[in-house]
Amino acid sequence: MAEERVQRRLTAILAADVVGYSRLMGEDEAGTLARLKTHRESLVEPEVAARQGRIVKLMGDGILIAFASVVDAVACAVAIQRGMAERTEGEPEKQRFAFRIGVNLGDVIIDGEDIYGNGVNVAARLEGLAEPGGICISGRVLDQVEKNLDVGFAYLGPQEVKNIEKPVNAYKVLLDPADAGKIVDAPKAKVPARPWLVAVVVALVVAAGGAGLWYYQTRPNFEPASVERMAFPLPDEPSIAVLPFDNYSDDPKLDFFVSGLTEDLTTALSRAPGIFVISRNSAATYKGKPVDIRQVAEELGVQYVLEGSVQKAGEKLRINAQLVDALNGRHIWAGRFDRPAGDVFALQDEIVKRVFVELQVELTEGDHARVVSRGTDNLEAWLLRVQAYAELTKWTKESMMRARELYEAAHQADPDWVIPIAGPAWTHWYEAKRGWSASRDESIRLGMVLAERAIEADPNSPIGYMALGNLYFLLDEPERGIKLRRKAIELAPSDFATVVGLAMRIKDFGQEQEAVDLFEQAMRLSPKHPWYLPFGYGLALHLVGRKEEAAATYQKAIGLSPKTARIHARLAAVSVDLDRMDEAGAAADEAMRLNPKLTASRYMKSYSLHDPARDAWYKDLLLRAGLPE
Repeated sequence: MAEERVQRRLTAILAADVVGYSRLMGEDEAGTLARLKTHRESLVEPEVAARQGRIVKLMGDGILIAFASVVDAVACAVAIQRGMAERTEGEPEKQRFAFRIGVNLGDVIIDGEDIYGNGVNVAARLEGLAEPGGICISGRVLDQVEKNLDVGFAYLGPQEVKNIEKPVNAYKVLLDPADAGKIVDAPKAKVPARPWLVAVVVALVVAAGGAGLWYYQTRPNFEPASVERMAFPLPDEPSIAVLPFDNYSDDPKLDFFVSGLTEDLTTALSRAPGIFVISRNSAATYKGKPVDIRQVAEELGVQYVLEGSVQKAGEKLRINAQLVDALNGRHIWAGRFDRPAGDVFALQDEIVKRVFVELQVELTEGDHARVVSRGTDNLEAWLLRVQAYAELTKWTKESMMRARELYEAAHQADPDWVIPIAGPAWTHWYEAKRGWSASRDESIRLGMVLAERAIEADPNSPIGYMALGNLYFLLDEPERGIKLRRKAIELAPSDFATVVGLAMRIKDFGQEQEAVDLFEQAMRLSPKHPWYLPFGYGLALHLVGRKEEAAATYQKAIGLSPKTARIHARLAAVSVDLDRMDEAGAAADEAMRLNPKLTASRYMKSYSLHDPARDAWYKDLLLRAGLPE
């Protein structure tokens, strides 16, 4: 049989995304999704259909559209941008919805309903060069549409774009009808005369706070790295190398800034628990060389590679960063950062923080990282909070004390940030719950003071309500506790911590079916969740009678945290209920080996089901498994 030929076709490609989408989602997730859907259905889709275009795929806030006619593609982009300007006129700038659009004409590979190739890549890069509410096109597009539309064009010059061999001649579309027919040169960037001013402008780029991050998941777009060919064993935790950022500017003075940015990103990542980071010296060997991501991953023994670039764009600088999954041969996300000049140090801190948050979202904490990152621009405070949270979620006596010290240090670094105020309240709650504090009542009192102070400092942050709710459970006031935890979910409905936290509490108070549903929602929010989620989920499954699933879930929890004795104790209990006495005995023996002081009574003191009959039933399961009284 003859080999099937790849289908190729010259196609006009329109790529668009929403400006500041991550920020808008963080402020109002449900409202932002609803507005995006409304604009798509009532503006974008009708304009595309009117010009015989085809929506290839939607990618979160991004959209890829193919047209047979390049004139139709640009006309559609113009109609969308003018329509959005009319719709959002008068809205506050921070809440305003705006698209960036790039249009290219190129050869594409057609695979079913999808399209691939450099023609698509260039369209995406042009979209990244467009201003909010603007359109950027390639020179090939201009040749076809120059005399056919009531718009003008401004030449942006040859643009070096990532993964495209040759510079792309780019043009800004002038949407004002008064500019129709004009083709003008873009203003040339002025070179600052003094080194300190260069640094300030450079920092600007870093400031990139307002730029949206476009998340996309596609099929492998390069050959994946091989674990077998790796020079070093792949670490158990997420592993990453930060490659030296490229200076796409002609100004060699920017090299010092690019080097500093790379170093700061590496240092910040190195301070984060749960991530294995290749040293700066090792990654620096790739500076100035053509980068083969697969080769980098295999030579350094990592799964993820962070790369980026700095370039001039008119009076600004622009930083692009992208995270690549080398083992799966795909790009995880890309971010662009640009802004008018400001304080160099604040801007550099901001870019480091923004990139690091998105890495946490992808690699460790999930979307919870975005929720807790709000409220501070102080990089030191934020990094201390990252370390404190990692200690807190170890849930040991020693880690509670370390977490409290780190939260207090973060509070000293930024006294106005609510997270370090509320953080120690969690440590006091857990110490009181486990009986570790000298005075249970004093721990509860201190925790409540801090939680109420956090609510007063920021009534719109969920963390204070969560901590206070937990403390009311210890005071045997579950109704007040559940009400406060539900308030936290109202404030952050898509935050992993608020959802899993409510599930953890209500499963112990007769609402185990709702807890099961919440645990499953939390798993969707954070597929790479910590061990305590299956630890709680397993008990909720057991309580609703899904015992086989509960046992399997505890095995997953053990895989995530094999040295946590209480997981083995719960596996022992459900194994007794399944009449698997050999497995129950083995699990109980392992629990006692890990914690020789563990008894059935001590377990129930910390993990009561708040019902005498259910507590007696569960304690009996532990005793039958082999735990001492």
